[in-house]
Amino acid sequence: MPIDFKSQLNPAQLEAVMTTDGPVLVIAGAGSGKTRTLVHRLARLVSLGVEPSSILLLTFTRKAAQEMLHRAEKLLGMALGGVQGGTFHAFSFATLRRHPQAAGYPGTLTIMDRGDAEEVMGHVISDLGAGKGDKSFPKKGFVLELVSKSRNKELSVHEVLSRESYQLLPHAQALEEIADEYRIYKENHGLLDYDDMLFTLERALVRNPDLLEQLRARHRYIMVDEYQDTNLVQARLVKLLAGEAGNVMAVGDDAQSIYAFRGANVENILSFPRIFEGTRIVRLEQNYRSTQPILDLTNDILRHAKDRFDKNLFSERLDGPKPEIVKAYSDQTQARLAVEKIREFRRTYLPCEIAVLFRAGYQSYGLELALNKEGFAFQKFGGLRFSEAAHVKDAVAYLRVVHNPRDVVAFKRVLTLVPKVGEKTALKIAAAVRDGDHGFIEAQRKKNAGLHALFAFLEELRSDPGGPAALLERAVVFYTPTLTAVHPEDYPRRLAGLEQLGQIAASYAHLEAFLADLALENPEEERKGVREDAVVLSTVHSAKGLEWPAVIILDMVDDRFPSRHALARPEDLEEERRLLYVACTRAKDHLTLFVPGTVYNRAGGGSQPAMPSLFVRELPRELYTELRETFSGALARPGAADDALQMSSTSASFSAARREALAETTRPLSEPLAPPQFTSSPEASGNGSLGFCRHRIFGRGKIVARLGDGKSRVNFPGFGMKVILDEYLEMEP
Repeated sequence: MPIDFKSQLNPAQLEAVMTTDGPVLVIAGAGSGKTRTLVHRLARLVSLGVEPSSILLLTFTRKAAQEMLHRAEKLLGMALGGVQGGTFHAFSFATLRRHPQAAGYPGTLTIMDRGDAEEVMGHVISDLGAGKGDKSFPKKGFVLELVSKSRNKELSVHEVLSRESYQLLPHAQALEEIADEYRIYKENHGLLDYDDMLFTLERALVRNPDLLEQLRARHRYIMVDEYQDTNLVQARLVKLLAGEAGNVMAVGDDAQSIYAFRGANVENILSFPRIFEGTRIVRLEQNYRSTQPILDLTNDILRHAKDRFDKNLFSERLDGPKPEIVKAYSDQTQARLAVEKIREFRRTYLPCEIAVLFRAGYQSYGLELALNKEGFAFQKFGGLRFSEAAHVKDAVAYLRVVHNPRDVVAFKRVLTLVPKVGEKTALKIAAAVRDGDHGFIEAQRKKNAGLHALFAFLEELRSDPGGPAALLERAVVFYTPTLTAVHPEDYPRRLAGLEQLGQIAASYAHLEAFLADLALENPEEERKGVREDAVVLSTVHSAKGLEWPAVIILDMVDDRFPSRHALARPEDLEEERRLLYVACTRAKDHLTLFVPGTVYNRAGGGSQPAMPSLFVRELPRELYTELRETFSGALARPGAADDALQMSSTSASFSAARREALAETTRPLSEPLAPPQFTSSPEASGNGSLGFCRHRIFGRGKIVARLGDGKSRVNFPGFGMKVILDEYLEMEP
């Protein structure tokens, strides 16, 4: 029986399925039935008599290709074994294996897995003597990832470090040499790694026109899923295989391009109509997931995007509450209010149908603690849970030892952080402390300067402990040199997590209560599948492709969402906008965005006023319901004289100021405004003159206080108070 495509597809999907010749670009909005469209087009081609072996289906996971083929087979009632479907890498390997000579390999190809590649990288680093005796030098696994990222983004190692790992810039030259030697080693030994497959196939096709024509003749119909996630070489391969007037369909959504850190380039999908002349653009705008009030808000988020394909998502689900914007007093009270919101949603939904999303993994720490106190189970995806983060365990171990010197587990942990102290020695020292064997302890202190420093520090803490926040602050200052040595690749991110922990500690008066609540972490859960009894906590990146009836988004303030690092380049800010679009379109029925009034200040310590996210400030007031935390801790709608009107009236100037500041940015920052510090809020020292200054990102501002340590507190119109290193400020005469 022939397939009734018209009854099974909406008009836009039907247009995409029926257009089988020439280049086609399908802009598939979130929840618009992208996979259904691809499956039906595959079935349509075969039903027209196209040989399955002449169809090439390129996806980003083997599972996605298999699912599409299986669904198409069910539609057709026949097997489609001839269709070549799979990932770019699998297709590249299969082609190179059949034509090794064209790739420049006279014999069989040897593909290295991740473990093999790390081993080769270790040999290269060792042979060069790079980082020998230098604890700040990155480990081989990170170096391999860095080289891979450099290749996929087609940037130099130095450029990648400047954008993402400023703390490793002193090693840039050595890392460039390692990348070159790694390439030479592979060539000399006939080895290919994961990235080589794409570039080697491209080189083979460019150098061998006969092979290219052979592949074009075989693969007369090409379909590419998630085209917005392609990197530069993948887009070039599609162009080579399709030719000038090939039958190529690219399916994707420019608004969901959020993987630039992996090498994905949104320009690939934006420039598709220019690359393939005569491209037919089909927009899938009917959403089958969310209510219209949620889509109205997400449509407006995209309206402010700089470069985009116009689309307007709509739904037949017209009813439903407006999205909520909740203004909390701080990022700490935000956690309590989020738990109350979860409690409210649990009256209607299973816990697993409720998701809390955030930009970075550390932003859920306060919520994790609050959920544990309430006895609410949760699963976290993307980023580490409190209980899993090694740096959190390390810092808290110092406090546990102060609280209870007989805590052998904590004592062993802080002891093994000392150079030249292994697990056996640590256990002996911990036992000596427990038994009061001062002679053994003194002997160990004399032999190891690091042990002497540790015991002196612990004695200092016991003599003047202070509250949990003060104790933790001092512990982190002591621990930071170890942290930077043990985790040179990502210590800024880990320090940010410890800053969040410090903010949590500030809400406790007694150390015992703080440690007890931290210890209430749920036992390690089974990671296979989703638990029905657990609320989902997830980074936005890990949430892509998923959906939940109720979604909460945390920390909708500048420097957190959008991320502080996104201020350096306009294209990074645009990706943050797309990231928020992805987050909001995960919601089916309910969407709540939290805007804390104060957040922990990474630059100067303590809390500081937070500016509502640029993306929130741009939203028209009629698209959401605003709720505020009251003095009693409850949520209520603001009165007639609320400052939402002020926020709305000034949003245009805020946006203009941000765009003007970004327009002046012509290159990425080589360093952030200041490396993360963990210090208490300083008082104005009065040193130095006050006046006006300029900053490359925030524009013109007024210095309101000199804080010492080379820092100033500056008020930037449209951005609020910032604590910034003086070296990043240009004083006006």
